[in-house]
Amino acid sequence: MGIIAIGAQVAMVLALVGVSRGVLGDMAQRSKGTGADILVRPPDSSALSFSVTMPEGIVGLVRKEPHVSMATGTYVQTVSSFDSITGINSDEFSSLSGGLKYLEGGPFKGPNDLVVDQVFARTRKLKAGDTVDLGHVWNVSGIVEPGKLSRTFADIHNLQELFSASGKVSVVYVRVDQAANVNAVIASLKQKLDGYKIYSAEEMVSLFSVNNVPLIKGFTELVIALAVIGGCLAVSLVLYMTVLERTREIGILKAMGASPGYIMGLLLRETVVLALAGAFAGILMSFGTRELLQIFAPGFPQMIVPDWFPWAILIALGGALAGAIYPGLKAARQDAIEALAYD
Repeated sequence: MGIIAIGAQVAMVLALVGVSRGVLGDMAQRSKGTGADILVRPPDSSALSFSVTMPEGIVGLVRKEPHVSMATGTYVQTVSSFDSITGINSDEFSSLSGGLKYLEGGPFKGPNDLVVDQVFARTRKLKAGDTVDLGHVWNVSGIVEPGKLSRTFADIHNLQELFSASGKVSVVYVRVDQAANVNAVIASLKQKLDGYKIYSAEEMVSLFSVNNVPLIKGFTELVIALAVIGGCLAVSLVLYMTVLERTREIGILKAMGASPGYIMGLLLRETVVLALAGAFAGILMSFGTRELLQIFAPGFPQMIVPDWFPWAILIALGGALAGAIYPGLKAARQDAIEALAYD
């Protein structure tokens, strides 16, 4: 029981950290999939927020910059806590990224057409020709390979009109003629677009980390605290029952001259073995949670995080040793005569 309880707590921590990194890593990979060298974001925007927009005229200004070979704007509309739709100019986006690779159906044509990637289609069990309600009923015109910018795409002008955002864009993606000119273009744009967030593609990708998302970092710390408390309670219960079951054995040891420190040390050694076994069980469970998420929630990829394995073991040990204190003290203070008389 104790091993399973500790293992479940460790697996929960590793799964949370793995999902956090997996989701952010997937977002970073999709950002790189645009083929852009530079991104222009509105003032006061953040890496993971698209609620702030800027005038679409910024796209034309960027295109006039020396060494800029391509620039296109996108409009991102959040439709739920986990879903958003990216409006693109299909021709411009194809020129920038190499185009979407269709597995079923084809590009959007009508105002209610939506293109989704394979992961979104699997999550929602969609096929080309189906409809999906994302605050508005969309017709799924095509399903594409994942890895390019978004999970859902619509025509930018139709999306802007639908959500009363005509003439607004969320991000401008820029391609430069040569990699050596990226820094020069960024410097020039920062002079002309004072206050705007202008990143190289590498800088933008680096922002997709757990440390840059306070909500995820805080939630991870909360789960770790709960794991320590859960492990502490589980071990405390198991060892308390062990002490009761081994009362006569403890009495015999004390009658033979065993000191309270020896009894305490005996239980602590058992606790360490229990914690290590639970930690390794939790590590193995984390591989299982990854497989389950791939089947039932493909939109939440989980990474295996070997650098967290030592932390998982320390978390298990810390919770287990804390839980062993009360049962250990009870065993150490056991009266030998009473213990031998225990039935």
